[in-house]
Amino acid sequence: MIVSDEKKINSQKVEHPEAKNALMKVLISPNEGWEGHVMRIFELEAGGYTPKHTHDWPHINYILEGSGTLFLDGKENEIEEGSYAYVPSNELHQFKNTGKGTLRFICIVPEEGHQ
Repeated sequence: MIVSDEKKINSQKVEHPEAKNALMKVLISPNEGWEGHVMRIFELEAGGYTPKHTHDWPHINYILEGSGTLFLDGKENEIEEGSYAYVPSNELHQFKNTGKGTLRFICIVPEEGHQ
């Protein structure tokens, strides 16, 4: 069991050549007792983005703060605080911050999807 605060977790830079101004915090994983899944928070600074990519696992996302787009299903979908998305396995997708502040979102993946 764990009860904590994300402010106590250090951000890690997303080390990918096709990512820009992207940070990640791992909140809950098998290390904290959630077998099979990982809950993370991503932070994209103004102009930042994740790589446009696909993978063999689905994930769910909830937007905490900011605005941007989620490329999914072949189009740019507007997202903002309160938006949520289910990204199926093997779907091309990318998050972009199109706002002035930080775009922050929760991303929950199966354990094999956390890198």
